[in-house]
Amino acid sequence: MRLYRGFVVTALALAVLGGCASRSENPILMHVASSQRGPDEFSILPTEPLQAPPDFSTLPPPTPGGSNLVDPDPRAEAVSALGGRPAALRSQGVPAADGALIAHAARHGVSGEIRDTLAAEDLAFRQRNRGRILERLFGVNVYHRAYSGQALDRHAELERWRVGGRRTPGAPPQDR
Repeated sequence: MRLYRGFVVTALALAVLGGCASRSENPILMHVASSQRGPDEFSILPTEPLQAPPDFSTLPPPTPGGSNLVDPDPRAEAVSALGGRPAALRSQGVPAADGALIAHAARHGVSGEIRDTLAAEDLAFRQRNRGRILERLFGVNVYHRAYSGQALDRHAELERWRVGGRRTPGAPPQDR
């Protein structure tokens, strides 16, 4: 009977402590594993009707990563409705002013599979930091604790740069 009473007290204590957990602004977004079972119905946009070119012998070559003519573009439609030029939204490549920045960032080479590599490394990291057994059992949000070692304190970093004599003209004042 005493063992049973200890089990009941422990279960009640866990339930009370679980109820004291803080809720974030968007709890679904912050969960490492989403509980939704399908697509967001508001993110699905209808496509435009298919168009046949007038001459099939002069088709342009496909552009990997390019857009499809029948894909909707809400931003371009909004710019057009407000009297702007939707063509200005389309990327024209790297602007000349950013050429030196791109060259410096790519000085050690670039990997075409960087997104796949980062996704695999992030998945492995999240699997190693899944939380304790009760956190996994009760679906407690462990997102912030899993990535806490990688978080950057913006005010401490700003102070480090200022102490080092670097100019930080665009930095906002620290809230105190």
